[in-house]
Amino acid sequence: MKRALATPIAACLLALAACAGSGAGSTLSAQSRPSPTAQISAGKRVHIAVIVMENQEYGDIIGQSSTPYINGLASQYGLATESFAITHPSLPNYLALTGGSTHGISSDCTKCSVPGTGLAGQLSAKHISWRAYMEDLPHSSCYRGDGPGGYAKRHNPFIYYRGIAGKSRLCRNIVPLTRLASDERHNRLPRFVWITPNLCHDMHDCDPSAGDHFLAGLVPGLLKALGRNGLLFLTWDEGSSNDGCCRFAGGGHIATIVAGAGAKPHAQMGTAVDHYSVLRTIEDLYGLRRLGSAGCSCTPSLQPLLGP
Repeated sequence: MKRALATPIAACLLALAACAGSGAGSTLSAQSRPSPTAQISAGKRVHIAVIVMENQEYGDIIGQSSTPYINGLASQYGLATESFAITHPSLPNYLALTGGSTHGISSDCTKCSVPGTGLAGQLSAKHISWRAYMEDLPHSSCYRGDGPGGYAKRHNPFIYYRGIAGKSRLCRNIVPLTRLASDERHNRLPRFVWITPNLCHDMHDCDPSAGDHFLAGLVPGLLKALGRNGLLFLTWDEGSSNDGCCRFAGGGHIATIVAGAGAKPHAQMGTAVDHYSVLRTIEDLYGLRRLGSAGCSCTPSLQPLLGP
């Protein structure tokens, strides 16, 4: 059952006309109006990273002794206490995070594809460097298969976009996670970083303590490499419940943390947000138009968790 969140639901009812036709399964045109967040970040060379973990409810992570590193990040930086996934299973959530729509996909299909290029195409069009680091990716780039080992195609949203998979100059930005350390060491980290851990390290096949240990080894160096305006969005693809909020989300109550030098210290945000909120915030910070449901007036920004 979805949570009763009176204020966000009331806001969405008021915004229903503006959001008409922007259901999670639809493909929307981008919003053209400049955003307040983009204006705030004007003049800053923002570096952003996203790490997506798997299949844990908020209460399975926050406040648990099995995840001390994650809880340390949540305490030191910004935590969205009412964050929700869009749906079940994994793939539509990854598409929502990168394109503002599930494109009507409701399974973890491996032969399916979606139109366009999503966020990666927006970044490329603006000459903003990006790279998606996939743990256990079997080949260097442009790999369209599923597996073997700890790699799962459904956790690599970029290869589902036909405009990326069909263009080597774009899909070559999908690389093995082993490249990250070298990029950090040689100061070659792109301005947008996406990281998908393998099926154990993302907590899908292993318990939360394994994911926490993985992040404890990965994140400190990443935050340093992201620099003075750096932001890390750490979130989960879905929870185990059907709790939801806003207009589109019903995939469980999850933790979403905003960390790094560009985050507001010791901050908590109680407004209900979802995966479209993460995309909206990223697009705003880069001055991009909002894709799909990220552009709905019923989708809040994570701006309160960002530093000055």
